[in-house]
Amino acid sequence: MKRNLIVISLVLSAAFLYAQGGGKAMDTFSFGSDTLEIGFYGHASFMIDFNGLVVQIDPVSRYADYGQAPKADIVLVTHEHQDHLDPAAIAKASKEDTEIITNAACAAALKKGRAIANGQKIGIKGIGIEAVPAYNTSAGRDKFHPKGRDNGFILTFGKARIYVAGDTEPIPEMSGFAPVDIAFLPVNQPYTMTVEQAADAAAAIKPKVLYPYHYGNTDPAALAAALGAVKGVEVRMRNME
Repeated sequence: MKRNLIVISLVLSAAFLYAQGGGKAMDTFSFGSDTLEIGFYGHASFMIDFNGLVVQIDPVSRYADYGQAPKADIVLVTHEHQDHLDPAAIAKASKEDTEIITNAACAAALKKGRAIANGQKIGIKGIGIEAVPAYNTSAGRDKFHPKGRDNGFILTFGKARIYVAGDTEPIPEMSGFAPVDIAFLPVNQPYTMTVEQAADAAAAIKPKVLYPYHYGNTDPAALAAALGAVKGVEVRMRNME
């Protein structure tokens, strides 16, 4: 009987987390006494819940019903491409005191929010937010994401450090991002990284847990195999095409 109760308890807990994430799968992490939950919506859209404080990242209506998802305390937008910037999704995800943090182009398009540039560090509602570079380095690709325009983010939640890469290729700055507990790396050539580049980036950053995201038509099995070969990095594949 006790075993049945435990199983029921686990199922109910999973169902609660699924509902909290707006009907999307969630992973839970413990950092000391802190609980951090990540809800995976799709592509570059996901949610972080840290002890009840909600951060919605690159919310886009195509990937989630933001009318049903938890309202954001903070919205982060990496850059102005339509698969990252969706004013309608931001409006649905926001409440009266939601803080919107983005780059200059997105703040201008939204006519609201706080624009921060590469290298800036701010603190909001107890969360550390550092804007880091995100850009293309391969010949001919800089037209997609030129240096200095877009942001990645390093987020500090208590003892946890999370790197959200945004749209980028491997860049020299990555060698200075450690320590990183959880990283999100895009794999969607020609706009972001090839599979091989993602493995190189993972080796440079050395996150404890790595989520490939924004991976489009990239073969998930090949991606998992290549990244799984990076020593000391746990690769978790979620539905983030």
